[in-house]
Amino acid sequence: MRFSNVSLDAIGTEIPQEIWTSDDLERKLEPLYSRLKLPEGRLALMSGINERRVWQRGTMPSEPSVRSARRAMEASGIAPERIGCLIHASVCRDFLEPATASRVHHELGLPSSCWVYDVSNACLGVMNGAVQIAALIEAGVIEAGIVVGTENSRPLLEQTIAQLNADQTLTRQSVKPAFASLTIGSGSCAWLLAHRDLARPDAANGDRQPTLLDTAIAEARTEFHDLCRSDQDSAGAGMTPLMDTDSERLMAEGIATGAAAFDRLLEESTWTRSNISRTVCHQVGSRHRVAMLEAMGLSQDNDSITFPFLGNTGSVALPLTLAAAAKRGDLSSGDQVAMLGIGSGINSVMIAAKWGDTKVSGNIDAIL
Repeated sequence: MRFSNVSLDAIGTEIPQEIWTSDDLERKLEPLYSRLKLPEGRLALMSGINERRVWQRGTMPSEPSVRSARRAMEASGIAPERIGCLIHASVCRDFLEPATASRVHHELGLPSSCWVYDVSNACLGVMNGAVQIAALIEAGVIEAGIVVGTENSRPLLEQTIAQLNADQTLTRQSVKPAFASLTIGSGSCAWLLAHRDLARPDAANGDRQPTLLDTAIAEARTEFHDLCRSDQDSAGAGMTPLMDTDSERLMAEGIATGAAAFDRLLEESTWTRSNISRTVCHQVGSRHRVAMLEAMGLSQDNDSITFPFLGNTGSVALPLTLAAAAKRGDLSSGDQVAMLGIGSGINSVMIAAKWGDTKVSGNIDAIL
């Protein structure tokens, strides 16, 4: 899918204040560690994740989503009545129904003519939502749209810790599928996409050169859909989230899927590896990053990360990392940026964009 008229106008971010280090988690897992004689420090050593953040207990995903989306709108300056689509795209949501997007839309004061719905695709939700909005803009259906998501890792972390400590049958081998759950973090991010014509001259800085989306591709290897699964999604207030992951095979098949997707991104965009200025990938951990970039023939020197401080924040991991890269100064006007998303399923969504003026708002600075 090629684009000529879609800009990433602004990004809104919010990360929680409460920090749980990997050492904190191991202290919480002391009964398990003692019984299995697990060495301290293995969680950070194996993942490269030193800390992750959690929302206050009782936080609903829509609450940070409203704040990060509002920040994106304020940074952009585009009037609410010009927003034609609002997609809530995280794994976490307020309820099975109605769409979490409904509350966000209401709180933002967006028009009644706006498309309002949820999208869920594991760690790719925000990327999927961005592509859907971009397609609507390119087709002339809307002028601008917002995709937003909030991931809340606290229930998963607390339930995983409780189960691991309580299950006396676990062995060093059988505990491995739960490891990925301990890498999950929390965060919120919103992307505001708009038609390039909405980028107006700025009195202080001259004409804005917007960040323009160039190409988006999708790659599906759904024969591996069972390698990472959460609990069944069924009605009832007593749901306690758990996740079972074949981490080794998921990493291998995910990287193979990503490598195939990246080849297609190069082919359809006509870009080459050598003229990609910056890559931003899904944030899993250090081993995954090294192996993925190596499989794609890309350098770590040009890749931006946030997982050491945020963990794996699911659908907002790549979007938050893009925001951090912009605030950190990793991105310059004219850079060719490859956003390389991979998610369980296994699916991959990748976007190529030429970087320009994308305003970033929120507290992402806290990890810089």
